Amino acid sequence: MASGADPKVVLDRVFELARKSDPKRREVYLASGGLALAKHDFALAAKRFDEGLKQTTNDADLYFGRARAFAGSDREEAALALAAALKVNPRHVPSLLLLADHRIDAEDYSGALDLLKQVQSINPVHPDAAAYQAVIAHLKNQPAEEKAARELALKYWPTNPRVPYLIGLKLAQKYRFAEGAVLQREALTFDPDYLPAKSELASDLLRLGQEAEGWDLVQAVHAQDGYDVSMFNLVTLFDTMAKYTTLTNSHFVVRMHSREAEVYGSRVLSLLERARATLVPKYGVTLAEPTTVEIFAEAKDFGVRTFGIPDNPGYLGVCFGRLVTANSPATNPGGTVNWEAVLWHEFCHVVTLQFTRNKMPRWLSEGISVFEERQANPAWGEHLTPKYREMILGNDLTPIARLSAAFLRPPSPLHLQFAYYESSLVVEFLVDRFGLDGLKSVLSDLRQGAFINDALEKHTLSLDRFEKEFAAFAREKAEALAPGLDWEKPEFTKSRRGADVDFDAQMTEWSASRPTNYWALDFQAKSRLEAKDWSGAKEPLLRLVELFPNQPGAANATALLAQVQRRLGDTNAELALLRKVAEHEAAAPEAYLRLMELAAVANDWTEVTLNAERYLAVNPLTSPPYRYLAEANSNTGNIPGAISAYETVLRLDPPNPAAIHFQLARLLEPTNAQAAKRHTLESLEDAPRNRAALELLLRFEVGATNAPQQKIVP
Repeated sequence: MASGADPKVVLDRVFELARKSDPKRREVYLASGGLALAKHDFALAAKRFDEGLKQTTNDADLYFGRARAFAGSDREEAALALAAALKVNPRHVPSLLLLADHRIDAEDYSGALDLLKQVQSINPVHPDAAAYQAVIAHLKNQPAEEKAARELALKYWPTNPRVPYLIGLKLAQKYRFAEGAVLQREALTFDPDYLPAKSELASDLLRLGQEAEGWDLVQAVHAQDGYDVSMFNLVTLFDTMAKYTTLTNSHFVVRMHSREAEVYGSRVLSLLERARATLVPKYGVTLAEPTTVEIFAEAKDFGVRTFGIPDNPGYLGVCFGRLVTANSPATNPGGTVNWEAVLWHEFCHVVTLQFTRNKMPRWLSEGISVFEERQANPAWGEHLTPKYREMILGNDLTPIARLSAAFLRPPSPLHLQFAYYESSLVVEFLVDRFGLDGLKSVLSDLRQGAFINDALEKHTLSLDRFEKEFAAFAREKAEALAPGLDWEKPEFTKSRRGADVDFDAQMTEWSASRPTNYWALDFQAKSRLEAKDWSGAKEPLLRLVELFPNQPGAANATALLAQVQRRLGDTNAELALLRKVAEHEAAAPEAYLRLMELAAVANDWTEVTLNAERYLAVNPLTSPPYRYLAEANSNTGNIPGAISAYETVLRLDPPNPAAIHFQLARLLEPTNAQAAKRHTLESLEDAPRNRAALELLLRFEVGATNAPQQKIVP
């Protein structure tokens, strides 16, 4: 390796031969796993450490290596491996340092400092321990303590490149990319060939929008080390993105797959401009422009651009300050995500991160973005659900001081979503009590380097009182949810449904005497729907809709009752219910489509247009909403709009292109006979017996015959 050997060759040949010759030798697994970690090949690293642990289950170093391999993808597995390492050796310094690293990620700085003191009781001058102390001092705006920690870290090796690299890495993980990049450059002055700093600097620059230098550095690192997985992934992505279309205006640079840019690129720019016009003056921030937004047609490409690896752990979009990366609606074929809400959320991050110079805790950043989603559109963002109500009243609220940690190791996907909701509720409480100016004052102090607890206490209440009054605010909201419902829940429902063969029978008996109980009504409705007993399901659903009219969620009672009314043939009742669903749900494409269908029959083109736009905010890559939009525009005299919509339908490979070509020909005939004739011919190519198209073509031919002939002058 020191002489320039290819790391992949070393792994495949040298270490593999060593493993086969002595499979119980721990050093082989530590060395090969460590090399894979250094090259960001986390899957291979985990495999190597697991192979070593099969040979010996009592090795703290191997458990530590496994924890590092899973640290970026599975915090639960990493935590279990760390716990195992420390059980083997409670004074295992690498594990204590990694645990401190995780505490810093969770903004538990006091817990991290306690762990670093443990390390220093074992090795008083460990450079990593001092570097982590410098990170915490920097984040807490303690320059004297930061300087002392840096000096200790560099005491015995003043040009140790790992020290500025590690400090810069942790700052970048806190989205402090500019500060991180400065430190990576410092590391490279200590050692120009220090690859970890080169790799991290490349990532920092790309996230800062300094793309020319960033991509050049990616290519340089890859040329120097072809086995670095993250750099290989980025090089591959660069080639993919070279084929993307770039859309620009004075405020934004948007990069998208070319086909998608043709279909809804203008909608993206329009949405971003609306968000900017709303949020920039509201927060009084001057943005560094343009803002770059990259929308990826494949989730793996989004993962590489965002995290350096193709894995996408549930993220819809990420904002780095001036750069937003997002998954395309194409990655969400189920139609459960409103891409307009996602981009509004991410652009709000642009505003607040630049307002604070990226010096804000994650919970506050996410909380403001979700809060602003609801402000922009009441259907967007997280809302109080029966489950959230249960969690709030069941003491599942996370203390604000630990709220950022709730995003890192949630017990379930539900708990992660609840962290977003709770964070937005904290912001709502702050704005309700202290106004938007109070929130902006907190952000201003963060910009100056204040610690979040200090900024909150200065502009609101003492932290203890803030926590108590917020908890009371949240409980009041939870208790006010559908107050006419009985929310008592039977004990036996805590067991998994299906595990107890008597569950349905127990629930049926329990529900019979509880006519206003939410869980009873929900059970009755869904069990009868499952049995296709539409009339039977109608009664509990009517009761639920009456007592809980704006229940959030895709399978809410209003949506289910609309399905029942359709089955029972009551179209008027179905229509009224679907309108309520569409008004309150950000992603209900089936409801939007049915509303378009019913409105078109009634020639209600305003409602057709409204629901077509709602549908396109969820999935702009399917043709039905454009067809309805074209029909609505045509019937209201908006001929350019109709033409544009039909042209979009053609880009989406419709099942009957001949009909679309004919409609375009008919619309274009008065103003562009040449284009109209071309569409007529294309229509006839697919449907040669279409009488109306043949008659239209005949008109073009007669018109050409009767046109005045140009005299040729000899």
